[in-house]
Amino acid sequence: MATLPNPLPRLTSLGLHLPPGRLIDATDEGTWHEPLLWLADDRATPDAWAALQHPPRAVGLLPLVVDVGGGHGGPEGWELRPGEMTYPGDHDPEEVLADFWDAYAAEGDEWPGLADSPEPAPGRDSDSDTGDSDTGDAVATDIARSLLDDGGPLKDPRLALVPARRSADIPAAIGWTGPANHELDTARLSAVLRSWEDRFGIRVLALGFDHLLVSVATPPATLADAEALAAEHFAFCPDNILQGSDPSLRAYAERQLLDQGAWHFWWD
Repeated sequence: MATLPNPLPRLTSLGLHLPPGRLIDATDEGTWHEPLLWLADDRATPDAWAALQHPPRAVGLLPLVVDVGGGHGGPEGWELRPGEMTYPGDHDPEEVLADFWDAYAAEGDEWPGLADSPEPAPGRDSDSDTGDSDTGDAVATDIARSLLDDGGPLKDPRLALVPARRSADIPAAIGWTGPANHELDTARLSAVLRSWEDRFGIRVLALGFDHLLVSVATPPATLADAEALAAEHFAFCPDNILQGSDPSLRAYAERQLLDQGAWHFWWD
């Protein structure tokens, strides 16, 4: 798979109007051979995401919010491992979810809410397919604005730009290892995010040391579709369900997925 040219080394010559920031090339393996992302120096404002949407995208850079709070600092201290990531397009999301399901649903006897749940089957809710990329981008802008309001869920959000083919690839592109206790090759998770990008219009909005937040353009509108998706979420991030107050897929579907415009994942 041919890699796209990385625009970050020539960032100053691209004519983008960016706030003060710096290029990040520090990884758990030492200095990477090229920058992985550009990161703003100051806290992001609610309107900052919209300002970074279109001109950077035209040169191959995608916006991201990076949460440098929470005690883990910025990406320089996140143990990024780009050299250990494969390519998301080399993985089948259905196979990835099936592998995770087999590994974690074996604990179903301990969690009655999972014991009788069907395995995840990506694509069976394809009626919700969102082929309109503009809709996904517009919803991402709205969610980002609320995310960056004072009192929002992120402790210290900073804007970033990442060279990536599509939003779903961002975690793998920077070598993010937040889900390391669940999966070391984040490209496998990005393959699932690609499926959700195609079917639900998700955009990767924010990354922290061990958490991920996405916007959702067309969330499931019926409980049956939400429960089917909940099985995918369990395979993707078991901690979301197993460490919740009611560890059942139905409860998770009702509270976190049905008509919800954002999904949040965190790995213990």
